[in-house]
Amino acid sequence: MGACSVPGIRHRRPLPPTLVTAIAIQFATFAANATDEIQVYNASIAPLHTFTLEQHLNYVWNGSQTPEFAGGFASYHSLNGTPEIAYGITPWYEMGWYVPFSIDSNGTFLPAGFKWRHLFVAPNAEKRNIFYGLNIELGYLTPNFAASPFNIEFRPILGMRDSGWEFIINPIIETSFGSTGQSDFAPAARIARVVAEDVMVGVEYYGDFGPVGNFSPASQQSQSLFGVVDFSAFSLDIEFGVGFGLTEASDKIVTKLIVGHTF
Repeated sequence: MGACSVPGIRHRRPLPPTLVTAIAIQFATFAANATDEIQVYNASIAPLHTFTLEQHLNYVWNGSQTPEFAGGFASYHSLNGTPEIAYGITPWYEMGWYVPFSIDSNGTFLPAGFKWRHLFVAPNAEKRNIFYGLNIELGYLTPNFAASPFNIEFRPILGMRDSGWEFIINPIIETSFGSTGQSDFAPAARIARVVAEDVMVGVEYYGDFGPVGNFSPASQQSQSLFGVVDFSAFSLDIEFGVGFGLTEASDKIVTKLIVGHTF
């Protein structure tokens, strides 16, 4: 979702061609916990009555070797991904479905469940200097990925662009349900600049402060920075990034790849 907003680049929905998938397996990573989607949403959506496909992949080169909870798996040397399909229902509403997965350090394939996404945005957001939207995501995660299987995410999207620059924030609230459920504040942000036709470079921030109203100690929070580049090639929208954890609770080195195609 919304990885880039260079004119002509959608950078939202990656498609996993064989070559791209092979390359992608060499890449990826996020702070504190391995995650299937490392992306700042920019309020761009699938064109009206059009399908898009996107493949997210990230690999944790140097991360935690201890599971975050009983029954979970360690992020160290894990490959995490999400194939996603989305459809433009109106000029301001898109629906998406995806099935995240991981391959752990032992090579075991771990299905993560499924997610159902509803994205509402200002029409023609990619052409606006100031743009906004809201993504609402309902999910079920398997026991390897969450102590509380059912969850909902609210991701506001606020951004501006001018003179080739782009700044976006996603102040995310993630809520899980059940006896171990809680609401976490997990913001993301991006600043990027157009450097050539259909090419942007930038910096992205991802964090997880812990429970709303009772943030975790700083050392236990997830905080990471990614250097990213967005471009188009072979009718695909591509984003590649390298991330570095800033706290003890964060995975130290992660790479990510997002490849998307609009039909």
